Amino acid sequence: LRGTDDEGTKFVLGTMEAKARVAIAFLDAWHDILAAARDEPASERNEDEAIEVAIMVQEQGTDGARRSEIVIADLGLLAMGSSDIVDFIPLIGFGLLLTVLTAFLWYVCKPRNHHSLRSVAILVLGDIGRSPRMMYHAQSFAENGFVTDVVGYSGMWSAVVWGATYADRRPGSDLTPALERLPRVQARYLPEPPIIVKFLPFVVAAPIKIIHQVVSILLVLLVYIEKPPEFLVVQNPPSIPSLALVQLVGRIRGSKVIIDWHNLGYSILALKVGEKHPFVRIYKWFEATFGYSAYAHLFVTHAMRDHLVKEWDLQYAPPSGYIYFTLSDQEPNTPPAEGLPNYTEIRAPVLRPDRPALLVSSTSWTPDEDFSILLEALGMYESRARELEATGGSPLPKLLAIVTGKGPMKKKYMEEVGFLQRSWKWVRCISLWLEAEDYPTLLGAADLGVSLHSSSSGLDLPMKVVDMFGCGLPVCALNFSCLDELVKHGKNGVVFNDASELAEQLEASG
Repeated sequence: LRGTDDEGTKFVLGTMEAKARVAIAFLDAWHDILAAARDEPASERNEDEAIEVAIMVQEQGTDGARRSEIVIADLGLLAMGSSDIVDFIPLIGFGLLLTVLTAFLWYVCKPRNHHSLRSVAILVLGDIGRSPRMMYHAQSFAENGFVTDVVGYSGMWSAVVWGATYADRRPGSDLTPALERLPRVQARYLPEPPIIVKFLPFVVAAPIKIIHQVVSILLVLLVYIEKPPEFLVVQNPPSIPSLALVQLVGRIRGSKVIIDWHNLGYSILALKVGEKHPFVRIYKWFEATFGYSAYAHLFVTHAMRDHLVKEWDLQYAPPSGYIYFTLSDQEPNTPPAEGLPNYTEIRAPVLRPDRPALLVSSTSWTPDEDFSILLEALGMYESRARELEATGGSPLPKLLAIVTGKGPMKKKYMEEVGFLQRSWKWVRCISLWLEAEDYPTLLGAADLGVSLHSSSSGLDLPMKVVDMFGCGLPVCALNFSCLDELVKHGKNGVVFNDASELAEQLEASG
């Protein structure tokens, strides 16, 4: 080591002495760094540590550079001190966590070269048993030889109170009997968010629910379903987070994504918060971004197809073009006349003369189904019945209106019904919540079905009308832009525009 000392005198040091000087300078600089990290004055460092290194290095003699370097390195670690090592524990823990997370993501997201042919996963962000259209999809796939996984909520909730566990299931949340009988169908239930979330403010509860939902869905689609499905079917709305998740899973596992467009999610949100609300713009961007591209798109109406193709430039994979159907295109499923039994000795049931007329309406009690229209029409029917009774005209039958469903506005309207019924003589209105297998029985026993669906987007169709048609129930439907794709006024039903027209139709039906 050649150099000049503080007085300007040149010197030449031997190998071991030079290495000792280097070690002293190295540890001196290292200790300055540690002292600065602890906000300690550099003057408080311990000079004896560097001197100790120099002495120990000199004691090695001429045994070679390898041993001297090892001694210097070991003493450098000792010079750090136990407090310095403790400072690195969080960094070490973070490194281990990052390693574990990387290994997990690699296992989950590693590319799959082959997916399972003739298999499908159907994602329902709601109670499985309360999504009849998605159940029909599952049944169709399974009956055509597809291994079918239905992913959704079971309607089961549980809570722990004072050490005791309480659990229950919302009615109508099971698979339909037709699906339960099929051997290729498996329900994969998503866990419900912790019940405590219901008591938190919306700004806190909403992110927790979304994170819980994202993790649950990804675990099922990426881990629990071991073989990648050939198709992923998702209903829209809701759009967040389901559209983004199925696109991600489709890319990772090589599955083909099919989007079933029931309605536009942002239009439903606009009914609650207004069209100009920033959340509506964010929702619309999300829906358009993650919904425009898929292997196939299913639509309930021609109007929805035309709108989305024009506005969002929907992309598809099949060379034949869009896969779509409308309910008005379906041929009626009429049984063949041959082979039907001919009953000649059994009489049809006879209705009691005092039996009230039975009206059924299914509603979600949301702003896009204005229950006040039906309530006002029932009031008009009551007034007309009283008028005919007073004038001696042909009396109208008493009317029992049964409203099925649940939703946020149910309590408000049923309280109003209870108040009005105090003075009503000819009309009664009740609300019911039915199991899925009981609902067709009610429709089959009714005299008239009423649809109040007005469509938030003006592009979808009311599924309740399809149920009523299937049970042979006459339908009165509230008019909106594309309703004529399903209900033809005067042919397979009647259409009304306001409460007075509905009241007239109720009187004519009576």
